[in-house]
Amino acid sequence: MPEFAKELAQKNPEQIAIRDDKAALTWDDVDGILNRAINRLLETDLGPQKRISVFAENSNETALAHLAGLLAGASTVPVNFHLTAEEAAYILDDSSTSVLFLGPETLERGLEAARIAGVEKVIVWIDEKGASSNFETWNTWHERASLEDPITTGKPLPHLLYTSGTTGRPKGTDLPPTMFAGGDTIKDHIEALQESRFSKFGNHLVVGPMYHTGPLSGMRNLVAGVPVVVQGRFDAEKTLMAISQFKIETSVMVPTHFVRLLDLPIEIREKYDVSSLKMVTHTGAACPIEVKRSMIDWWGPVLFEAYGASEVGTTCSITSEEWLEHPGSVGKAKPPFEALIFDDDGSPLEQGIEGRLYFRDETGRGVIYHNDPEKSAAAHLEPGVFTLGEIGYLDEDGYVYITDRFSDMIVSGGVNIYPAESEQVLITHHNVLDVACIGVPDKEMGERLLALVIIDDSETLVTENELLEYCRENLTHYKCPKKIEFVDDLGRTTMGKINKRKLRAPYWENT
Repeated sequence: MPEFAKELAQKNPEQIAIRDDKAALTWDDVDGILNRAINRLLETDLGPQKRISVFAENSNETALAHLAGLLAGASTVPVNFHLTAEEAAYILDDSSTSVLFLGPETLERGLEAARIAGVEKVIVWIDEKGASSNFETWNTWHERASLEDPITTGKPLPHLLYTSGTTGRPKGTDLPPTMFAGGDTIKDHIEALQESRFSKFGNHLVVGPMYHTGPLSGMRNLVAGVPVVVQGRFDAEKTLMAISQFKIETSVMVPTHFVRLLDLPIEIREKYDVSSLKMVTHTGAACPIEVKRSMIDWWGPVLFEAYGASEVGTTCSITSEEWLEHPGSVGKAKPPFEALIFDDDGSPLEQGIEGRLYFRDETGRGVIYHNDPEKSAAAHLEPGVFTLGEIGYLDEDGYVYITDRFSDMIVSGGVNIYPAESEQVLITHHNVLDVACIGVPDKEMGERLLALVIIDDSETLVTENELLEYCRENLTHYKCPKKIEFVDDLGRTTMGKINKRKLRAPYWENT
């Protein structure tokens, strides 16, 4: 580990650098583990792509495996721990992974994925009693290496991230330059991280799964000298407890986390002190206006929204103060991006008119998918001008508003209907916990809008007619769903996204 870690260990020998539910490691512990893990990777043949994959739930080891890879000049691949063995194997093969790290929860699926993809080197953080000839245990693997400071002359490589998308196989994309500190050498990279905004804050809380970009960035905070608390699967009260107990200053969350936090009884919410929070970045999905307003009322103006994608990083951002003046906006485009609105034929539209949202990347990079030039080209209107698949508009001040996705739009009787408009209305009903509107077959109109709704367990049950009328009172009738179905689950991911293609599939099977 670089010199700063030793300095931190000397200044604060008892300070915890990283902790999860099982263990707390000091700066000295981290220094030793990383030195050995980095040196072990440096002496390993990582192949021409220098790729290692981490297929594990959140833990200290998950963070340290990624960080060791980064500082050893490897490109690390975070693999969604929900995937089946076959799905994970596709990523291992497509990324040319040479070394696979597993947690105990993914051991069986991970070993099968490694067998399918032909990955021979597997390391697992598991008790030594569970050791097998099929893998090495984490402690044994890194303890065999030198404790000396590793070389820092190699070139840093970005993570290779796999986006779930809405159709087909996940798409691989390098962590973009807007999110990667870069540098000609590992030493340069470390210095850039130390000078980044991360270093200006105190304790950081990892809430979301570390196979997503935002939560994964938490491990880089260690390089900036910021202590990190790693949570496992999300628990609303446990999150408040961690904020209060460890005086958390920063975190990355998604709107689903906010909804679950707000759903806690008021007496639970008031038990915990959240005054230490300075910046909570939220991303991943659209945040309902009333949810965000309630969070700002509770936590203060600490929310910072980052809109973008793994492929390009943050394209727009907005502070709490700006958002209160422009409620519903995802912010202004930030360099090197410029927001543009086009109609379906690719002609530019004026401010205030809804259309397809594109961004011009002034660097000319745009969107690049690993091993897939056709998908890369399909995301662009012209070189450097790309879309993330959203419908939206710009206001007179240049703030961007997202109204829906291209793929989610339905055409009913020749009229375009954007499901997000009904969703934004229905979610404000006091009995509605979550909602997704989709297009389903209609003999007369071609498609009609159906709302799938999760309601609370209050004694006064809301009816379908009540919700339909509520929607019609707040939105033009043709934009409202024709029918409502009550469901228990919408299949949201841990980052709050919904696969509407999957929700639509059962309704279209026999058409």
